[in-house]
Amino acid sequence: MQRDQLADFLRRRREAMRPAEVGIAEGPRRRTCGLRREEVATLAGVSVDYVVRLEQGRSSRPSVQLLGALARALRLSDDERDHLFHLAGHQPPPADGVARLARAGLIRMLDLLGDTPALVLSDLGEVLAQNRAALLLTGNQTGFSGDRRYAVYRWFTDPAARAVTPPEEQERHARRLVADLRAAAGRRTGDSMVAGLVDRLQAASADFRRIWAQHEVAVRRADRKTLLHPRVGRLVLDCETLVTPDQGQQLLVLTPADAETRERLELLRVIGVEEFPTGPTDSTTR
Repeated sequence: MQRDQLADFLRRRREAMRPAEVGIAEGPRRRTCGLRREEVATLAGVSVDYVVRLEQGRSSRPSVQLLGALARALRLSDDERDHLFHLAGHQPPPADGVARLARAGLIRMLDLLGDTPALVLSDLGEVLAQNRAALLLTGNQTGFSGDRRYAVYRWFTDPAARAVTPPEEQERHARRLVADLRAAAGRRTGDSMVAGLVDRLQAASADFRRIWAQHEVAVRRADRKTLLHPRVGRLVLDCETLVTPDQGQQLLVLTPADAETRERLELLRVIGVEEFPTGPTDSTTR
């Protein structure tokens, strides 16, 4: 670990960031060059004290997960992200479709979408990043581990994951999840990660085995679905999926399908995250 170089790089990247790039208004009294340390800490989900220690070269070796959070907070390019990992003494994440860090360009698009809920997902349905509007809508979807990172696994193994989808839509949603996984498995033939996920799902869920056996294939790019939100009620959303050229990551954009949903989303932005149910919930992802 190159502590001094890591400290210098993080400090310079923070100072080079314009607050507007991460949705922070620049008030007339703002004197800080770039982002404040507390702003970086908030964006990365770490303490201000740890950011200070990192920039002063006094920290312990940061984990891979923390480096990923800092790369997202500072909107690092792929090359800058790899450099960050090298300075911290870690191997950078792979550059192919199984990378678990959202691409810098997609992160910037999340910022530009503002009050429109949007998420970045891997081709297996793991949420890699989400903007504040999506956080209000779905809760934090980035904190899962193991197979629970994948929406399809949670759907078939955790009844709570289906609670926000109306019963009349659950079969259709399940079939689309499986069809999309089948398409990913076809693109990634021979990938032990995908094969293992499918095997574990078949062992865990009779419903998954039933649908998987039908061999339906469909890459999901546009959809309409209903979400039963715990605070503002029934939401009908149009879901548009933009796929990267290598099909490794996707940008999912959620827009209201009717006037009532639009009003309820505006209410949700006003009331914020107070009293949001603890723990992430599955909703419209994938």
